[in-house]
Amino acid sequence: MEEITRRTISSYFFFFLFLAGKTTGKFSHDNVTALFIFGDSFLDAGNNNYINTTTLDQANFPPYGQTFFGSPTGRFSDGRLISDFIAEYANLPLIPPFLEPRNSQKKLYGVNFASAGAGALVETFQGSVISLRTQLDHYKKVEKLWRRNFGKEESKKRISRAVYLISIGTNDYSSHFLTNQSLSISMSQHVDIVIGNLTTFLHEIYKIGGRKFGFLNVPDLGCFPALRILNSKNDSCLRDASRLAKMHNKALSNLLFKMHRQVKGFKFSLFDMNKSLRLRMQHPSKFGFKEGEEACCGIGKWRGVFSCGGKRIVKKYKLCENPNDYIFWDSLHLTQNTYNQFAKLIWNGGHLSDSLVVGPYNVNKLFQIP
Repeated sequence: MEEITRRTISSYFFFFLFLAGKTTGKFSHDNVTALFIFGDSFLDAGNNNYINTTTLDQANFPPYGQTFFGSPTGRFSDGRLISDFIAEYANLPLIPPFLEPRNSQKKLYGVNFASAGAGALVETFQGSVISLRTQLDHYKKVEKLWRRNFGKEESKKRISRAVYLISIGTNDYSSHFLTNQSLSISMSQHVDIVIGNLTTFLHEIYKIGGRKFGFLNVPDLGCFPALRILNSKNDSCLRDASRLAKMHNKALSNLLFKMHRQVKGFKFSLFDMNKSLRLRMQHPSKFGFKEGEEACCGIGKWRGVFSCGGKRIVKKYKLCENPNDYIFWDSLHLTQNTYNQFAKLIWNGGHLSDSLVVGPYNVNKLFQIP
């Protein structure tokens, strides 16, 4: 399932032609800072359209995409994602999915490797998604082509100048609740393994030449409609899911600051998606929303049943009139309006003690670093 399709191999051929065209003066990308995207459904621009999986991990049917694209693209939202807005702010085109056979010229500006449902653990929804490990393998194929066609030194400059945007971990924790499987180890041990895999991934990217990283931490999972309805005792958030997210985020922050101190040239920006989402859920009107808990698309209490589009296990669903009024698009994902607000924070956020962007840099500054 995770092997490259024949269409993708064809896209490699055209990708090669476009890269080769640079030497003839057809294209000028000398000052481009590329954007490479890894992770899960918060950033997947449609890679899961091209793999053998189920509709649980796909969003290539209406009403997904209705607000901006007018039709489904594979993005788990009514429109654009955080990565789409970041590309816009960086004066880049929409970054295409790695597996998409078209838009080869745009892949000169970066590639999106993210896969809805993916985790840092290979075991997370294994067989239905593109794991972080396989995303890394795909990135290595692109890096190899860059070396062949830009030359070793030029490719190295472009790789080090690129920004790497990452959202991973959510599925490593939520999957156990959504599939009703209990952890065979302690929570802290589980978090340690997830962070360990992410650490290995980062060191691999660094070894290839990556230096500038932007991260989203794990949101308050227990308060997502799909997990909240699992709490049979009361209407509060699912405590253990929220606890795992909190533990992960503390460990992630510790990892990034440690790498910043110990790994030469490692630069990062960390967006506190967890806190930012909670603030909006608690005070929706303050941020321009009318609804902070119920999803726009779905069915059941808080529309927490993952039925948006009628293509999944449960076919019935309701759809709100205006997604911009809602924080949640479906029971597990956010609206374009929410992603837009987050992207602005990620791009422009400072590093004061009360800021939602933590680290020496925001993503705007990462793009400015040569």
